[in-house]
Amino acid sequence: MAETACGSFFPNLRYRKVVLHSSYGSRTAILNTWPMWSSPNLSSSSQKQRGQVRAMASPVSAPKRETDPKKRIVITGMGLVSVLGNDVDTFYNKLLSGESGIRRIDKFDASDYPVQIAGQVRDFSAEGYIDGSRYKNLDDCWKFSLFAAKTALQDANLSPQVLKTLDRSKMGVVVGSGAGGIKTLYNAVDALLKQEYSKVLTYYYPNNMGPALLAIETGFSGPIYSISTACASSNYCLYAAANHIIKGEAEVMLAGGTDAGVIPSGICGFMACHALSTRNDEPHKASRPWDKGRDGFVLSEGSGVLVMESLEHATKRGAKIIAEYLGGAISCDAHHLTDPRSDGSGVAACISKSLEIAGVSPEEVNYVNAHATSTRLGDLAEASAIKKVFKNQRELKMNGTKSMIGHAIGAAGALEAIATVKAITTGWLHPTINQYNLEPEVMIDTIPNGKIKHEVNVDVKQSAVAFYPQGVSFSLPAPRGLSSFQSFHALAFSLASSSSSSSPAFMFRLLKHHELASSESLAFLS
Repeated sequence: MAETACGSFFPNLRYRKVVLHSSYGSRTAILNTWPMWSSPNLSSSSQKQRGQVRAMASPVSAPKRETDPKKRIVITGMGLVSVLGNDVDTFYNKLLSGESGIRRIDKFDASDYPVQIAGQVRDFSAEGYIDGSRYKNLDDCWKFSLFAAKTALQDANLSPQVLKTLDRSKMGVVVGSGAGGIKTLYNAVDALLKQEYSKVLTYYYPNNMGPALLAIETGFSGPIYSISTACASSNYCLYAAANHIIKGEAEVMLAGGTDAGVIPSGICGFMACHALSTRNDEPHKASRPWDKGRDGFVLSEGSGVLVMESLEHATKRGAKIIAEYLGGAISCDAHHLTDPRSDGSGVAACISKSLEIAGVSPEEVNYVNAHATSTRLGDLAEASAIKKVFKNQRELKMNGTKSMIGHAIGAAGALEAIATVKAITTGWLHPTINQYNLEPEVMIDTIPNGKIKHEVNVDVKQSAVAFYPQGVSFSLPAPRGLSSFQSFHALAFSLASSSSSSSPAFMFRLLKHHELASSESLAFLS
């Protein structure tokens, strides 16, 4: 049963003076992580106009949103570990340049494997962030999450010194993983077979290990746990973290996902499902969403963590506001353990529900960040879902981050959420690389092989997996115009699809500096 989760982001606006009216133009972006889609066949005329894209927002009545600063949720920090670098700006700049992080595997000898390529995290150093002597045998999965979380806290100006002055009983961690410390488990089984029992370190394997270690490191004593829903793990965690804040159980939450499954058993497991690309001679061309020549996804690894915080708490401490979380929705395919419905009805239902909750019409959406894993069934099912919701795809732009970073499973949703936020805040959409012979079913511009400047009106992030039970999708809307008579908004939705359970959807928006003047003005502006 494919499950779906949707959410939305609002970009942080930098204009100081804005006159608000009862109606306004809003820009929206949707980010999806669920089954993959196909890409559009672009005409020569449309190719010539790729540098700048016209927004297609239309005036709508201001949606009703939460006005209580204690229940409004903002993103104040982001951190990551990826195959394209270990800081947010480097990661997104490489995406914009169309750089692939897929290479031949060199972590172990895969020369006899039918699949010899993957997205490996390289040149990773946690020095200064993780005590090497204390965590000598720590699984990479947890090293990645510790590093991503600590750099996210650093980005949010929540240093250890600052944290000591705050109420850490109202702070928590929800970081998910598809497989947890799988390398630790792999080594433990190997040690057992060799009867080397002293080398069995299975306490570093369970999925709750990452959040537990983060709690110990930070002193957070609020909600601390992990969620394992494969590719939807990150989105589930963001959704759950937001609900803890809404309910008053927390004021600050670290949320995201992590995975480090590029190991022999990880490659062989997906290989047995015939899910992976075997384009060993051209690793950088292996992941090709929506292309007719696609032959499977490329396994990857990494971690992404976001700092979620109540607006009241963030404004009191003078935090930098990156985005605002607006709400979420959940749906489930109730169909099959791994395959999505071919018509994409489950994902479509989740997207529609997210749009409704966010107060956004389908016509306002002009950008989709797709799950786009490069699998035969997923890409087309995702395309079907988009067609159901967005009747006019002429102005839509859609890209696939996995064409460059591969599929990081439990970390995929968080990494792509960060990429979507950057798309809105920078105004640049990264390309989908390896677009050579697009599927005819999808009449949407997949931004083939070159970045474009794009004023995001609405962005959707979607994710799905053909052989793993979850997927995730996000959508981000951006402000419609720069006039002093307009209110700027950017929405983001997140979809998670899973084969066997329901998944959460959520929304964010970016705030303007003037919206942070006081709790009274915040309530009014909402």
